[in-house]
Amino acid sequence: MAARLTRYGLPAALILVALLFPIVEGFLETDLMYPIIIIAIYVMLALGLNIVIGFAGLLDLGFVAFYALGAYVVGWFASSQFQQVSFNFGSTATSLTGGEVPGIHISFWILLVAAGAFTALCGVIIGAPTLRLRGDYLAIVTLGFGEIIPRFFQNGNNLAGFNLTNGIIGIKAIDSPGIPFLPDSLDAWQRFGTLDLNPWYYTILVLVLITVYVNVQLRDSRLGRAWISVREDETAAAAMGINPVTTKLWAYALGAVFGGLAGAFYGAFIKNIFPDAFAFNISILILCMVILGGMGSIYGVILGAVLLQGLNFYLLPQMNEWVHSIGGALGNAALTNVDLPRYNFFIFGVILVAMMLLRPEGIIPNRQRAEELHVSGTGDATAGGARD
Repeated sequence: MAARLTRYGLPAALILVALLFPIVEGFLETDLMYPIIIIAIYVMLALGLNIVIGFAGLLDLGFVAFYALGAYVVGWFASSQFQQVSFNFGSTATSLTGGEVPGIHISFWILLVAAGAFTALCGVIIGAPTLRLRGDYLAIVTLGFGEIIPRFFQNGNNLAGFNLTNGIIGIKAIDSPGIPFLPDSLDAWQRFGTLDLNPWYYTILVLVLITVYVNVQLRDSRLGRAWISVREDETAAAAMGINPVTTKLWAYALGAVFGGLAGAFYGAFIKNIFPDAFAFNISILILCMVILGGMGSIYGVILGAVLLQGLNFYLLPQMNEWVHSIGGALGNAALTNVDLPRYNFFIFGVILVAMMLLRPEGIIPNRQRAEELHVSGTGDATAGGARD
């Protein structure tokens, strides 16, 4: 009974809370919708990286590349970036003059699928050269890809005379999603036109729920068990008939899908895509979420993403205001001028160090991971673990 309650009751309760959040937020008259949407985007990213690192054991330091690729798919095909073309399919883009809209404008819902498929293909392409690498070598190669792709977008405004990415200026005025057969739906999706972010919230909530469902199914599937086998001992897994090549490629591809979906949503939500938004520190931040929550643990990864981004987007600004208020009351200029959000990565680093010393398996650990970290084959405690 308790196991069934944990398996079905807890997810149902969390989903109910998420569905009712906009109503509660409206009654409380708080301004939490925007940070919650950003947190949900990072939950998707962390769950995608968890497939690569937590399930398959492949250290990927360039996951931000898939995030960027998904965002630029929406930028290319839902804006006026390519003004020499005029194509509209299922989009809500309209011209002020009533004529054709310059650029390529495809429905956001189609682009979501396209972004997932494109990033999956890129995941296979990026993963293929790394199949023989392990550990630090794999991390260095994926780090290289994570640096190459944002730099490509930054300098892609003149590729033999062709402007692909608009360089550091970025791609602007991306179309709102909307629903083509409901003309009035465009008003509900205007990010800066109204203060109602509920359509965006429910969209990312559905995407997160799909991501969680697919993660659960993958973890319990034959492919998921193959990932665990390769993660534990690749040589033994190969001897048992598991193909390490295809197993790893599936991990890269499926993890990249969710990075691409998150990037596509982010591009449409923000409406402006800049290459600086996909810096290397985003990959490190997502990795921190996976480690903090617990590698391989779906609940843990979600909690890690919520804690770190909640601290970054909500708690630190609130603490900054409290410190300023205290400084003003005490007449202390140093406290009045302090800027706590500037030290967010310092705080993240302190949290990670503390976690590695006190609870290396994460807040909500995967049971197998926890046992590996705490007890070796001879019964001795490993580094960071307690003796049983």
